[in-house]
Amino acid sequence: MSALRARLTSALLTRRLLNQTVNSSKHLNGVKVYKQNVPSSALYQIKSQQNQKEIQKKKEFQAETRMLLDIVARSLYSDKEVFIRELISNASDALEKFRYLSVSSAAESLQLDNTDRSLEIRLTTDKQNRTLVFQDSGIGMTKEELIQNLGTIARSGSKSFIEEVKKKGADEASSIIGQFGVGFYSAFMVADKIEVFTKSSKTGSPGYKWTSDGSGTYEIQEVDNAPIGTKIVVYLKTDCREFADEEKVKTIIMKYSNFIGSPIYLNDTQVNSIKPLWLMDPKEVTHEQHIEFYRFVGNSYDKPRYTLHYKTDAPLSIRAILYVPEGKPGLFELSRDSDVGVALYSRKILIKSKAENILPKWLRFVKGVVDSEDIPLNLSRELLQNSALIAKLRHVLTNRFLKFMVENSQKDPVGYDAFYKDYSLFFKEGIVTGQSPLEKEEIAKLLRFESSKLESGVKTSLADYSARQKNEQKSIYYLAAPSRELAQSSPYYESLKKRDVEVLFCYEMYDELVLLELKEFNGRNLVSVENDMQKDPAENSDTIIGSDDLQQTQVNDLLSYLKSHLTGKVFEVRTTQKLDSHPCVIIVPEMAAARHFIRTQAQNLSEENRFALLRPQLEINAKHPIIKKLHKLISSDKELANMIAQQLFSNAMVTAGLVLDPRNLITNINELLIKALEKH
Repeated sequence: MSALRARLTSALLTRRLLNQTVNSSKHLNGVKVYKQNVPSSALYQIKSQQNQKEIQKKKEFQAETRMLLDIVARSLYSDKEVFIRELISNASDALEKFRYLSVSSAAESLQLDNTDRSLEIRLTTDKQNRTLVFQDSGIGMTKEELIQNLGTIARSGSKSFIEEVKKKGADEASSIIGQFGVGFYSAFMVADKIEVFTKSSKTGSPGYKWTSDGSGTYEIQEVDNAPIGTKIVVYLKTDCREFADEEKVKTIIMKYSNFIGSPIYLNDTQVNSIKPLWLMDPKEVTHEQHIEFYRFVGNSYDKPRYTLHYKTDAPLSIRAILYVPEGKPGLFELSRDSDVGVALYSRKILIKSKAENILPKWLRFVKGVVDSEDIPLNLSRELLQNSALIAKLRHVLTNRFLKFMVENSQKDPVGYDAFYKDYSLFFKEGIVTGQSPLEKEEIAKLLRFESSKLESGVKTSLADYSARQKNEQKSIYYLAAPSRELAQSSPYYESLKKRDVEVLFCYEMYDELVLLELKEFNGRNLVSVENDMQKDPAENSDTIIGSDDLQQTQVNDLLSYLKSHLTGKVFEVRTTQKLDSHPCVIIVPEMAAARHFIRTQAQNLSEENRFALLRPQLEINAKHPIIKKLHKLISSDKELANMIAQQLFSNAMVTAGLVLDPRNLITNINELLIKALEKH
């Protein structure tokens, strides 16, 4: 905790000091550019002795810079490897600046040298000498820019450049990624010393060498034979020699900077070969490119089942590619502990490989890339800020993905059914855990269930169910059962079947909880058929009296008998006309919640306490042969009558799904059979 507190304190101090620095200093940029991998001693010569004394004079960082330099090098970044990302990002900025100025009508473009040179970034590793060299052929820096950019921390030249370009109405500046002004100093996390060789692209500019060990001072010397651009030589600390290993550096480049617009060479071999597809026109991207890209960003070997290539500028600037895997989700993806598989980029630079705030947790099976220039980042490019903007981004992406999936379910129902079989759990989780009723209803459009009106195996959506409804029907009915056979033979289904009302069958044990949480769809209430039985339960008793049926006095006697012999189990006994082929049924308020309670929390409760919490009501069908026979047994065989009454109650509880373990009933059933067979 103390280490975390110290780090947070450092971050807060960084922010305060940065604000002071920005307000108190003239600023231009922290661009770092890097040129050929020739040793500095061989390529550059210091100017004459007379000039050297003046040029080689040590300069001190500004007071705030010295303090911040220590914080940046030790506390700002969570992982040392990001210094490679930062220096490559700065090199990319330098190339983009040169590209813009070389084709713009600005006065500067008329004073640039060697405008037809190759624009590229080169890295060179040297394990023996513990060095890592970054070079670019970009805009380069003058002496004044060196002092402004490298002598004053938190001076973001890239940001200043963007502001200047936008004043002129140019859009090209959007490709410049460095807006933080501290990226260069991240190299001091791993460096004993840093040398920067640079020459501005402006005609007649001399070359310069900037040197510092990060202790508070730096030197600037004029050099000969420096090529246009910038070269940074990082002399690594002993415990950071791993960053001079070619494979290690290659892995880091592929992780963070693979989609930089300019070619990146590592020891003369190009590393970044995969294009940033999300920035391309969706119509220009081939299926093969999507397969390759999906495997790269998803670290997978299968193919994408669905591909959403999404670009919009309102309400936010978003460039995204979202993939649904072809394979089934593994146990890790099913676990809520797994991360969302979408990578967050900002102007082609990786910010977070698994950004948990960009898509909701229930969409963790989705893989892909999201790039938004509107995302506010902190200085280290690692943390997201401004929760309102992030929430808006998540809302836009989630809604677009749901709309995309609804469209696919309509265009290819067979393919969607195969997908739903593997991934339906995630949608149901989204409804149960979601906070927005509107988002829940959008997710609900993707749910599928079998229906009493359709053949076995054929599934329907809630929208299609609504379209088939009669005008007078104001509810969507559903029934939870382990299988279609049990659903169709359920006593709870009988009444609606007689009324020719369509019922959705929910076979998964959590389906009814999902619909219970959803509450309504398309303005219609979602109603469990078990709860529907509780409506108008007390039909007039006279209606159940007929020539072959029990008389009212007999029914009353039977109700009294059941209440007395099922004391502590049932809290109400009454008749119902909603049953036909079943002798009785159990009614419990909110049956779905009651079943969930039995499955998850009732194991340690006594039977008495379970019944006290459930408060089950027994409804009997006075026309059923078993019920009529039970009335006769009350007077002729009290023991058998009691056993039948107990078994009827147990059977009804099993049918309702409110029994922890039905195997416990076997003993009672056997005893009942023995008693019933005594006379045979």
